Amino acid sequence: MRFLTWLLTNAAALALAALLFDGISFGGPDQGQAEVTQKLLPLLLVALILGAVTSFVKPVLQILSIPLIIVTLGLFLFVINALMLMFTAWLAGVLGIGFHVDGFWTAVGGSIVITIATWVLDRVVGERDR
Repeated sequence: MRFLTWLLTNAAALALAALLFDGISFGGPDQGQAEVTQKLLPLLLVALILGAVTSFVKPVLQILSIPLIIVTLGLFLFVINALMLMFTAWLAGVLGIGFHVDGFWTAVGGSIVITIATWVLDRVVGERDR
């Protein structure tokens, strides 16, 4: 149950970022029921990829960039989060999933939205699990 909650929370955060930023998009139709049915599975797959990248790659990058994180008072973490989102888009492209992130600054904004939305959704949904 916890995995499903985590996956749906990440998917909702990704959907919000794609809604707010023109540079973050999923391939397929743009309107109607066809949009929902054809983008739901890619959204869940990208959420899964982003979770895996965040779990395995991000800690290594954070350890390697501790001096930069300290010097920038933590602001370099925004760069790391943006790189994780761009890496997720690259992996999705390799796997044939229609997910695109156009540019570094779009990735920074998207990663901020994803982080905040995930945090809020975890607080709302997490209370019921306890």
